[in-house]
Amino acid sequence: MTQLSDYLTSATLDTIKRIALDAGAAIMEVYKKDVSVMEKSDQSPLTEADLAAHNLILKGLVNAFPDIPVLSEESTDITYQDRKDWPTFWLVDPLDGTKEFIKKNDEFTVNIALIHQGQPVLGVVYAPALDLCYLGAQGLGAFKQAGQTESAIHVDDSTPDTWIMVGSRSHPSEHLAGYLAAFEDYQMIPKGSSLKLCMIAEGSAHLYPRLGPTCEWDTAAAHAVVLAAGGVVNDKTGQPLMYNKADILNPWFFVHSKAVKIPLFTG
Repeated sequence: MTQLSDYLTSATLDTIKRIALDAGAAIMEVYKKDVSVMEKSDQSPLTEADLAAHNLILKGLVNAFPDIPVLSEESTDITYQDRKDWPTFWLVDPLDGTKEFIKKNDEFTVNIALIHQGQPVLGVVYAPALDLCYLGAQGLGAFKQAGQTESAIHVDDSTPDTWIMVGSRSHPSEHLAGYLAAFEDYQMIPKGSSLKLCMIAEGSAHLYPRLGPTCEWDTAAAHAVVLAAGGVVNDKTGQPLMYNKADILNPWFFVHSKAVKIPLFTG
């Protein structure tokens, strides 16, 4: 019988990275053209690139890991009844940051995570327009590949005098200003997609407070990288985000080093 540890290997990370890179290449073929935008039932945008990446990732995962089910943002036919008893599964956002893709600002990502018992244990985030790949797994650590250069990454464990914050470029929060009032000195950097969590993982920012809506597939892969890099992704009560809930919406959350205390959200 296959154990979880059999999947938490460098070989698995390499396989998922290859699948993500292939999906990224398909996305870039569309990115070079005029993008036709459709609208999903929840009024969120959908492009040819989302669907092309979804199909490539689904095929790659099924071929490489036939025993592990897949839930993708574009898997509209999979209900909670279908997935509620999955102990382990792949959670995929084929193109996170579709608004950034449409704006052509390069800040969009391919996200593939392995979820086990509600927690992300392996993840790959690939930003094809930036040629950046973040990857990490439980027991293996976290890494960043820029071009052909790969290096280990870790969150910044120091308590800063000036907090470097990262926030959403396309989804501003009306609640954020009240929370930021608890900090004496900070700098806010806007960023698109799951790259915000990756900035915490690599230590280039200290805190990502998300006081607005996201879905499980938006965060899972980068959450795995953050955990592998020594960070946390916790809700306002200090509990880690959980996955494969009946409602796939995440609560508000905070991403930072587990060694650093942050002000509590009281709003």
